[in-house]
Amino acid sequence: MSRKPRIDPVRWQPPPSRPLPPPDPTPALTVVEIPGTAPEDVVVDATGTIWTGVEDGRIVAVGPDGTAPQVVADTGGRPLGLAVTRDQRLLICDSHRGLLRLDPKTAQLETLVAEVSGRALTFCSNAVESADGTIYFTESTDRFRYEYYKASVIEGRGSGSLMRLGTDGQVGVLASGLHFANGVTLTADESAVVFAESTARRLSKYWLTGPRRGSITPLVTALPGHPDNISTGRDGRIWVAMVSDRNALSDWLSPRAPVLRSLLWRLLPYRWLPDVNSGAWVVGFDADDGRVLSQFRSTDPRFGMATGVVETGDRLWLGRIGGPGLAYFRL
Repeated sequence: MSRKPRIDPVRWQPPPSRPLPPPDPTPALTVVEIPGTAPEDVVVDATGTIWTGVEDGRIVAVGPDGTAPQVVADTGGRPLGLAVTRDQRLLICDSHRGLLRLDPKTAQLETLVAEVSGRALTFCSNAVESADGTIYFTESTDRFRYEYYKASVIEGRGSGSLMRLGTDGQVGVLASGLHFANGVTLTADESAVVFAESTARRLSKYWLTGPRRGSITPLVTALPGHPDNISTGRDGRIWVAMVSDRNALSDWLSPRAPVLRSLLWRLLPYRWLPDVNSGAWVVGFDADDGRVLSQFRSTDPRFGMATGVVETGDRLWLGRIGGPGLAYFRL
């Protein structure tokens, strides 16, 4: 990586946490090898094909049975969150290039959003398309790119946003000041957009219809870990990939003098700074009241740091950072 960017930390009080119910018995994981490493998100199209993007920019398709991985395109950046559109094209959030769209039939890429209000879209994180073609997407932070995601965590600033790309091509900011805005999905009835804030450790709803239209209400708060990408299950539950338990050192540092974090950032190698812990952890929440409907935690040493989740058939597929391969287990 290049030289670390400057940071400007602020005092920030991390939210409290409440324990979740004990996890369900977790079936054995099946690990699927693919070309490349760190397939951050995972989605499925109408044919059952699994899609992911790896850290060197390649977009990979995997057969429904987990076989025959094939490189379909290369963004030239760092693909993160993905989404399948109504016409079976692929939305790609790329930390270097912005919000992209891929036509799998032709392997052609187009840029949908590269700038917001005259500045580069810095850390496009995840996206989802509604039935009317509106795209909702998140920017984790407007200050750093993916390669330096720890900078945003250490700063403690709310520099993320939830945005909307209308069918007229206009981009609007629906919410700003978010603490590492990440996964985004629609409720089954499309009454609300659900989005995750990783460092705020919560899920929230931005209402699209009804008397609360245009407002934000909490769905799940005080999570004992960091939510990453999310998706909507077949029964309407919100699946959440929990990338890690909370980091005790980071929680201790955040409300203290910012100079401590500035010194750590300047003096320590990037890899030594507080980071996520390995693990394959996924939780299903009720989309109406935030109750835990299911929870799975695997200690399989072959797969950890789960960051993406999608349900298809009788399988729950997982993406990850920090290592090779996708994984799935049978529900």
